[in-house]
Amino acid sequence: MSRVNGKVALVTGGAQGIGAAIGAKLAAEGAQVVLGDILDPAEFEVKEEVGACLRFDVTSSGDWNSAVRETVKRFGGLDILVNNAGIVNFGAIGEYSRQQWDAVIAVNLTGVFLGMTAVVPALKERRGGSIINISSIAGLRGYEQLPGYTASKFGVCGLTKAAALDLGRDRIRVNSVHPGFIVTPMTESLTPNTSHVALGRVGQPEEVADLVLYLASDESTFVTGAEFVIDGGETAGMAHNPVLET
Repeated sequence: MSRVNGKVALVTGGAQGIGAAIGAKLAAEGAQVVLGDILDPAEFEVKEEVGACLRFDVTSSGDWNSAVRETVKRFGGLDILVNNAGIVNFGAIGEYSRQQWDAVIAVNLTGVFLGMTAVVPALKERRGGSIINISSIAGLRGYEQLPGYTASKFGVCGLTKAAALDLGRDRIRVNSVHPGFIVTPMTESLTPNTSHVALGRVGQPEEVADLVLYLASDESTFVTGAEFVIDGGETAGMAHNPVLET
């Protein structure tokens, strides 16, 4: 249980769901983990398992800089960033509001950009590191009623590739993870249609955490600028949108 032993990780959206599972997995495999979320630290699901829980807003450059400083101060450096914080909202083009658009882009895309910007100096100090950006299969294909979310997740995929090219010479790897339907508090109001999923089921946060662990570890030292799909085969042969009932 030491695949990331001695490494320091910062995980956003860490209070619950996928972020909490990632934090617990990295900590169990030897990392010092700092979880960040806009929720109060008292509400974090796995606060006992990790090194620290911080309340901060990923849309704020100041909050990002403070979180990185606090992480480095507590644990001596930073090796891994997992940009997991995200929100979703619904509406068809023509009905979808500017307010909805601004909200989802600010968290899902600008938050990722601000996070990478904030951690680069610390990762360079360690002479390398791993940035893992959580996108979605909605970052690979379109979905009805999800214009802002889909655009933001496509943006994360493109931003990941651009950052990988910029940071490769500093031995900083940047990859994106694209989950399908995962059971989390964010998806609890949705009814998934798994008839087109090859494995015939939805995914669990711990399964995404296993993939993130690989990308965070030294097992993936020649992997950068890539997108990793974890969807049970949902996008393998799908020619139509799944039905999601709100």
